[in-house]
Order: sequence, then structure tokens, then C-alpha cells
Amino acid sequence: MFSWLFISVFLQMPTFIWSRLTSLCLAKSKHQLYYDGDVVIAAFFPIFYFWPRSKTIDWKTLSLDTEDVLHIRPYNYQLVLAMIFAIDEINRNSHILPNTSLGLEVYNLPHFERNVLKSVFYWLTGLSIFIPNYSCRKESKSAATLTGISLKTSELIGRVLDLYRFPQLTFGPFEHNLNDRSQFPTLYQVAPKDTSLIHGIASLLLHFNWTWVGLFLIDDHKGTQFLSDLRKEMDRNRLCIAFVETLTVMGESLYYIYFHAQVRILESSANVVVIYGDIAFLLNTVVNGWNKHMTRKVWVMNSKWSGQNFHKYNMLDLFHGSLTFLPHHGEIFGFTQFIQEATPTKYPEDIYLHFFWNWFFNCSFLDSSCKIFKNCLPNASLELLPGNIFDMVMTEESYNIYNAVYAVAQSLQEMTLNKVQVEPQANKDRSTLFPWQLHPFLKNIQVKNSVGDHVFLDGKQKADTEYDINNFWNFPKCLSLFVKVGTFSPSAPKGQQLLISEDMIQWPIGFAEIPQSVCNENCSPGSKNVILEGRPSCCFDCIPCPENEISNMTGMDQCEKCPETHYANAEKRHCLQKTVIFLAYEDPLGKGLTLVSLGFSALTVLIIGIFVKHRDTPIVKANNRSLSYTLLITLTFCFLCPLLYIGLPNTATCILQHNLFGLLFTVALSTVLAKTITVVLAFKITAPGRKTRWLLISKVPNFIIPVCTLIQVLLSGIWLVTAPPFIDMDAHSEHGHIIVQCNKGSAVAFYCTLAYLGVMAFGSYLMAFLSRNLPDTFNEAKFLAFSMLVFCTVWVTFLPVYHSTTGKVMVAMEVFSILASSAGILSLIFAPKCYIIWFKSHRNTVHHIRDKSHKNNISQDILEEPLQSEQ
Repeated sequence: MFSWLFISVFLQMPTFIWSRLTSLCLAKSKHQLYYDGDVVIAAFFPIFYFWPRSKTIDWKTLSLDTEDVLHIRPYNYQLVLAMIFAIDEINRNSHILPNTSLGLEVYNLPHFERNVLKSVFYWLTGLSIFIPNYSCRKESKSAATLTGISLKTSELIGRVLDLYRFPQLTFGPFEHNLNDRSQFPTLYQVAPKDTSLIHGIASLLLHFNWTWVGLFLIDDHKGTQFLSDLRKEMDRNRLCIAFVETLTVMGESLYYIYFHAQVRILESSANVVVIYGDIAFLLNTVVNGWNKHMTRKVWVMNSKWSGQNFHKYNMLDLFHGSLTFLPHHGEIFGFTQFIQEATPTKYPEDIYLHFFWNWFFNCSFLDSSCKIFKNCLPNASLELLPGNIFDMVMTEESYNIYNAVYAVAQSLQEMTLNKVQVEPQANKDRSTLFPWQLHPFLKNIQVKNSVGDHVFLDGKQKADTEYDINNFWNFPKCLSLFVKVGTFSPSAPKGQQLLISEDMIQWPIGFAEIPQSVCNENCSPGSKNVILEGRPSCCFDCIPCPENEISNMTGMDQCEKCPETHYANAEKRHCLQKTVIFLAYEDPLGKGLTLVSLGFSALTVLIIGIFVKHRDTPIVKANNRSLSYTLLITLTFCFLCPLLYIGLPNTATCILQHNLFGLLFTVALSTVLAKTITVVLAFKITAPGRKTRWLLISKVPNFIIPVCTLIQVLLSGIWLVTAPPFIDMDAHSEHGHIIVQCNKGSAVAFYCTLAYLGVMAFGSYLMAFLSRNLPDTFNEAKFLAFSMLVFCTVWVTFLPVYHSTTGKVMVAMEVFSILASSAGILSLIFAPKCYIIWFKSHRNTVHHIRDKSHKNNISQDILEEPLQSEQ
């Protein structure tokens, strides 16, 4: 209870603490931690730094001013513990470097880059002030050195150590610049390659459909390369960058960012911002520049931040809900327990551990030795520190240090075995160590650590690493936690590389569900995205799908065309089955036309019966009785012909429709033509002795029918051979319907048939017109003329109406034209005759005809001759 109360009080401490006594201890210790061994590994870690209290800085003085303000980085102390832990494991392992003990010497890295080499020169020469070609150190046991965390630090130290051909292993993030063997031949990177990080970030953005994101980078070569690679990956996945803001670093600790850039990030519609680079530096900028105004942003980072300076900002929920990508590594067994047991009593030589106890647990130094405490918190342990101050879980950098120590140890062992094989002479002194001899073994070393991970120092052999995706949870009173919510494995099958648990993610304050980060909302189903000119591909307008096309999902770039047998619904979201339609007997229109067809055909049969019953009367015998029978029978079939157009078409009905129609009407019109010629011949012969009388007596007009019919048969034969009619499925004429109808096959043949019928009708009309002034008693000319006029009118009207209709209406129009033209011929030619037979029977006698003819002064021979011709 008391311990947690103390921690709560500690959290209220100011960020910058100055301790004169601690500074004196550090100055006295030369910032060094040393454990002796047969072979020693050196390391440079940024654990603390001093900031001058005065506003002016003496840039020439490198000595420590005890009045400076001390800043501690307890988070980085885990690096020291990881190195100690690895060396203790190796020293206890009889299979690695038997009979050889490993030691370490750790130096603190100053804050300013200009002071970084001060620690390096002190390590190399033993002098606080570097004097060329002078050294106060005894013979060095160092075999290699560990450097990091930043790129600049490794570069500066690497250029110096390269002069000595001294092996250098960096434990910071993988840097492509340091992988250039021509510039850094003695430098080895322990961290895995980060080339898959770009794909991991893009996969995360795609998973949450974050298509509109911002970038916040440091303006350097690494940031420029990251921007170029990420832009290519985002373009490939159709993701867009809302803005790119960079932090310009000026000098060692000064930075500059434009005010309009701050406003742009704050006001951007992008709710997701990707941060890449020096995370601690960038987040410091965010905290100092925008503070609580940025709480409605999801930050996606390439590593988690470190350092106690952030604990006071956690109260603002500024980074709550952030997502970080961390290289995956196994948990080193025993490391957490090792940290828990690390105390100044157990490791009295560790000066850093002593002043941590003084710093965090209110311990007081008893004397100037800086190693004896009083008034300490009972049972104090690093475990009591909050996670944002000190992490009990091995960090990425600590894991790299652990692997680096094992890589050096394995290389030393292989070098020793190689010396035994190459130099077997007993008088050879194999205890002498030259660090430059270690390079061939470091370059080719392959270490499999205790958790089974393979470690390569050669950049060409490194594989893309797997990433853990962590979510930052913020709790009251500065208690925070990084929770693993997913993984990204570049070696997994496509579609299974990203695994994430959405239910575990805590989103930033203000988001009750998964945040949206899009330029504009996705188009709803029934419409498609249209990219606006001059705008990124993620910024688009929505337009409805074209006719007969659908989109059944949001954000579709193209609408899908419905199959021929389907049509789009009104909302254009689904394709519906089209209804098959034709002129059916069940339709009201089909029923009506069927009844009319059967009715007229029955009426025609009735007229035939009347004519047969009164076959010996003058009115039936006039104008060739056999032609009248032929015409009536043909009209009967003409009235039945429309039944072929009604019902579901098949191949047989399609062939019969137009060919039978042409054939029947040819017979009918040729019969009418024969009747008109008979009338003309009968009344144009004025004397019994004229030579043309043989035309009438020999029944020459009766040959007109077979001749005209033969011509139509030839036309139909050519039609059937070249392009016969067939069943056609019309899916376009009527929306939502498939029209089953007969295709004529050859429109030319169809119109040739109509033209041929028109010629015969016009010829009949012309012949009837020539006999219009003959006596009324036997003259059919006027009725024939009117019937042909009606026939021509019907079919002339039919053509434009036929072409302006579709579907079953078009078929009905053709049926109606057949019935109308047939009814016109029937009614105009035979209705007057039936009227006389039924209602004026007294006029249908020879005596009545002779009396009327005598009154008109017409020759008796001429009047009787037509009658005799029928006998």
C-alpha cells in the first residue's frame, strides 16, 4: 500500500530534476560501468545528459559543469540490463567460450552530437580531453563495441572506429545508409530489415479502409526515402496522401515546423496520421505544438516512444488509441525476473543503478562513495516504476543488444577454433586478441538465440521481419499500457499477412467506433465513383449507374452490366430476371384478335354457304362464279392466318407466318384482278362478232391466279433459301422484358412481298377504275376499286406504325392489318351481293335485269352474254 502511494506521489514530480549530488557522482565515475573479463565488449548508451543552466553555452568546453541540470532516461537503462543479462548467460554456458569470461564496459552518450565522440575518445585513450597519438590506457581487452540508438550516433562513431578497423554492432533500427560496406566496412547492424514495414502500414490502412491519411516525417534522407516508398505502395493500393508535413531539424536539438503546417494537420479531414522517423522527437513536437487539440487523430507509428518526459502528456489522452509497428521477437526467458532482482546490493559496481535508486526511491547517499544508502524505500525494485518510465518487457533495442552480445561471443568462439586449426604450433600465443581479426566471422555469423530466432549481421542475408501491432491504452494518473492487437507477417500467404483483433483496440477519445479517414464518403450502391479532375484518386464524385448496370456495394469504381436475361431494378442495386413476353392467347389483346379472326372466318364460311345456295341466281353467276368461290375460300384462310402470329413462336410458325401470308394474299389479289379483268372484258365488247370475244369465252382471266401465285412461290422460295425467318429474343426493346418474336430473316424479301401485293392491288384498282362508268346491274368495278383502295390504305398505314412499335404490339399491328385488309375485301365486294340475295331477292332475277337493261337501251345480246358464259 505504501509503495503504490509513493509511486502516485512520484508521478506528480516535475519532469526536470536537478541533483547536485548525483551529478558529482556521475562526474567522479567518468560515466562508466565496467565488469572485467578475459574479453570485454564495449557499449555506448544514452542514459542521461546534462543541460546547461545558463542561456549561453561555451561550445569549446567539453568538461562537465556540476551546476548543469541533469536529465535522466530511465527507459534506456534496460539496454544496460540486457547486456549484463546476455553476458551472464554466456559466462554460465560451458558450450560458448569455455575457459573464457566475457566482460563489459558501458559509457554514457552525451545529448549533443558534438559531444558524442568525447566518450569514444575517452574509451580509446583514457583521456578526458582528446590528444592525438596519446593514450593513457593499458592494453585493451575490447573485442567489439555496441552503438546506437540513433543513426547519427552510429555514423559518427563508425567513422572513427573504421580507422582502427574495430568491429562495431549497432542495435538501433535498421538503416539502409549504414548497410553500405564501402562507407562502413566495419559496421554491422543487428536489427532486421524494415522493408516490410511499408507493406504492413498499407495493409493496415486497407483493412480499416483508411484511404485518406496524412504523413508527418523528419526532413532527412530516411524520411524522403520512406515517403517515396510509401507513396508507391499507397498508389498501388489506391490509397491517398492527404498531406505531407515535415519537421526540419536545425542543429542538434532545435527544430522548425511552419505554422500553416500545424493548422493544416489540425484542420485536415484525415483522421489518421502516419508518423515515421525519430518518434520521440516528432511526438515532442506534437505535444509542445498542438497539445490537446490533436486528440481526435489516430497516430500510426513505426515504434513506440520512450522516456519519462511523456508521462505528463498522457493525462491529455493525446496518444490514446495510437497504433505502433514493432518488430516481433520472442520473450527471452528469465529476463523479466532478472530485472526484478536487479538492485544496487546485487550489482554494487553499477553506478547507474545506484543513482536510479537515489532518483526514484528517495534514497540518500551516506557518503561521497555514492554507493551506500539510507532512508530507502523497503523492497524497492524497478518493477515498481510505471510502464511509461521503465518497461519490464524487453524492448526492440534491448533484444538487439542481447543478440549482438551472442553474435560477438559466437564469432569469438569460431575465431578461437579457427586459430587452433590453422596455427597448431604449441608456441603460438593464442591469447592475443586483435579486434580486426573478428570481421570475417562476424560477417558470416548466423546465431540462433534462445527463442529460436535467427540473427544475421550480413545485410544481404537478412529476411523481412514480422511486426507486432500494438495499441496504446491510457489510464488515469499516467498509467499506460501497450497492448498487442495484431501482427503483420510478410511471409504469410496473400490475404493472411495482416491479422488484427478489432475488438481489442481502444480508439482515441471522441470515436465510439472505428474511425473513418476518407476524402469523401463512399458512393452508395446504385452509383459509382468518378474521380474529379486534378484531385487524388480517393476524392471522387458519385453518379448513378448507366441504364441496365448495377453496383451492389459501396465505393465501386465501375458498375456491372446485367446479363441479357436480366435488368437493373429502379435503385440499380440488383439484376432482376426479365419477363418473357409474346402475343399470347391469354392476353386481352390476343383474345380479342383471336375472336375477330375466328368471327370473320366464320362469316366468310357463311357467305360461301349463301353463294352455294344461290349459285344459279344472276348476281352469283355474274363476274365469274368460280372466281368468287376462290376469293371467298382464300379470304377464309386469310382470316385464320393471324392465328399463326398468336402464341409462343416456334420455327414452323415463323416460317409459315410471312410465307403463308404472302401466298394467301397473292391468291386473293390475283382473284380480284381476274374479276376486274372479267368486268372490263364483258362490258368493253359492244358487238358479238368482235375478235376479243374469245378472251372472255375461253376463260383467259382464270389463268391470272396460277401465274401470279407462281411468281409469289418463287419469291418465297428465294426467301427461304437465302434468309429464312427464325425465332428472335429481343431483350432491349422493352425494359424488363424479353420479347419472343419471329424475325423475318430478310427484310428485303418481306418488303418485296408487300411490293408485289401492292402492284397487284394497284393493277386491280386501275382496271376497276377503267370500268367505273359501265351500267350498275353487272358492274362490280366500283366495289372492287374501293376494296383495293382500302387494301392499299391499310398496308400503307401499316408500314410507319409497324416500325414505331415493338414487342407484341408490333405483332398485333401486323395481325390487325391482315384482318382489316381481308375484312375490307370481304365487306366491299360481297356485302352488296348478300344484301340483294337476302333483302332484294326480286332484283336477283333475269326478268328484272332484262327490263332494266331495255330501259337503258342496251343490246339484249350483250346483256345475256355474261350470263351465258357462266352456264
